[in-house]
Amino acid sequence: YMAKEKLDENKKKTLVLLDSHAIIHRAYHALPEFSNSKGEPTGALYGLATMLMKIVGELKPDYIVACYDLPKPTFRHEAYDAYKAGRAKTDEALVAQLIGSREMFKALSIPIYDLEGFEADDLLGTLAEQLKKEEGTRVVIASGDMDTFQLIEGDKVVVYTLKKGNDAALFNEKGVVEKYGFLPLQIPDYKGLAGDSSDNIIGIKGIGDKTATNIIQKYSSIEGMYEVLRK
Repeated sequence: YMAKEKLDENKKKTLVLLDSHAIIHRAYHALPEFSNSKGEPTGALYGLATMLMKIVGELKPDYIVACYDLPKPTFRHEAYDAYKAGRAKTDEALVAQLIGSREMFKALSIPIYDLEGFEADDLLGTLAEQLKKEEGTRVVIASGDMDTFQLIEGDKVVVYTLKKGNDAALFNEKGVVEKYGFLPLQIPDYKGLAGDSSDNIIGIKGIGDKTATNIIQKYSSIEGMYEVLRK
């Protein structure tokens, strides 16, 4: 990861895309149950504010944008009925703070993006794809979700993610290869093989993380594996 690498900030404009749901969910489950004078839960909002201050202090962004999920089904639910099935209903305390976080962003003049039928990840991906083409712009996706790692491209699009406690790391393409053993663009194939329990994606029976990694490293993709099998 890039936490200790020096980047020439004078030559590039930095745009931070916030995966708001991922950040708030992580804060909600990681922090104590804080509350304000009215007894309203504030732990997740405190975590979000802390993350924002950390981002501003460390990354010194020129622009910040917040992306959100919406409660209605997305095109993934239409394609796969069992998508995210089995997830517990969102706690009311978390829902209240998700609503409150929008007020926080409005107060800080941070634009909010959401779109019915799509997840925050889709908006992050679309914005990253469009903005990485802008000369002199570096896109930083702030998230705690591995799904966003597939958007990483060189040092042009990177992911800033929280680790244990309040530590954070900045991953570029080299960092993903060092951590997982394959490129960011190979993450969809990896998940197709190993599955993803958080989204109820079952993967291939008998293939776990290690075997999936070995297949990707050897054949590059699922299509590459089938090419060998056809011979």
